[in-house]
Amino acid sequence: MSVTQEIADRLEEAFAPSELSVVDDSESHRGHGGFREGGESHFNVKIRSAHFKGLSRVARHRAVHDALGPDLIGRIHALALDLDV
Repeated sequence: MSVTQEIADRLEEAFAPSELSVVDDSESHRGHGGFREGGESHFNVKIRSAHFKGLSRVARHRAVHDALGPDLIGRIHALALDLDV
């Protein structure tokens, strides 16, 4: 399974989002730190979920990192998050 799909699956399971977009943006980082041939190192994630209601920006980011888990986070060089209700 691809890292992109793993991210999507874990976020779907944890947050039942009304909107979810996981974009592998690795190619635009070619030549920069953390780039790996074949991609799957840099991601842009957009989530809209009621689970974020009442949570601060930091708490939302922590919740996403917890949902992804240390094993998956350890394989990602960069993760840009756009999180809202």
